[in-house]
Amino acid sequence: MAVLVALGAFLMTLFGGWVAQRVTDRRHLVLGLAGGLMLGVVGLDLLPEALEAAGEEVFGVPQALLLFVGGFLFAHVVERLLATRRAAHGADTREKAGRKPGAGPGEKARERTPQVGLVAAGAMVLHSLMDGIALGAAFQVGGGMGATVALAVVTHDFADGFNTYTLTSVYGNERRKALAMLFADALAPVAGAALATLLTLPEELLGSYLGFFGGALLYLAAAEILPEAHHEHPARTTLLCTVAGVGFIWLVVGLSGG
Repeated sequence: MAVLVALGAFLMTLFGGWVAQRVTDRRHLVLGLAGGLMLGVVGLDLLPEALEAAGEEVFGVPQALLLFVGGFLFAHVVERLLATRRAAHGADTREKAGRKPGAGPGEKARERTPQVGLVAAGAMVLHSLMDGIALGAAFQVGGGMGATVALAVVTHDFADGFNTYTLTSVYGNERRKALAMLFADALAPVAGAALATLLTLPEELLGSYLGFFGGALLYLAAAEILPEAHHEHPARTTLLCTVAGVGFIWLVVGLSGG
């Protein structure tokens, strides 16, 4: 039963990615919505679950919150290291070509780092795998619990597919790579549900992972996606898309019972 429900999550993930592709002519609106979805997932879904599962305090601070901050800092460090490496490589290339370092005519002063997008999308795939494992474990507990988790997983996989495709493409990766990550993200819940029949993750470990992943996702939303969405189009519609994204996740969490 869990695997059948995971197939529904598979289709919903692909649908989310399809929507992200179809609105490329309104890129700022796509990014605004993606930022809102990511913010909603972190604040209304991941963090509460992480605190419930790994709320033990470490030197006066809940373990989940420490890992949340750690995930944020980890994403920041990785993004900065990759960006610095790319900038240095670009400078070397320009010097070999007899050009001065720095952005030339027609070049963006702030270049995107494709590796960051792939790492972020890979994290989304891992998260979807964990969703599938949680789905399989819930059905082992009972039909009622399984139905509740199934509603949460299937509905918010639309946001996962949307964000996976957006994160991969917004950092300058080719469309085929974005589609590959989207399909990987769609398959992950199915694989996770199948794995759940073979293993069970400790609740504290799952909570710790959710806290860390939530911090990394918040960094990408606040430091990369939302600033890019408002960079050239500071329109009210972009802000409304962000609010709508948060509202959608709130609706999903409410319908699934938290």
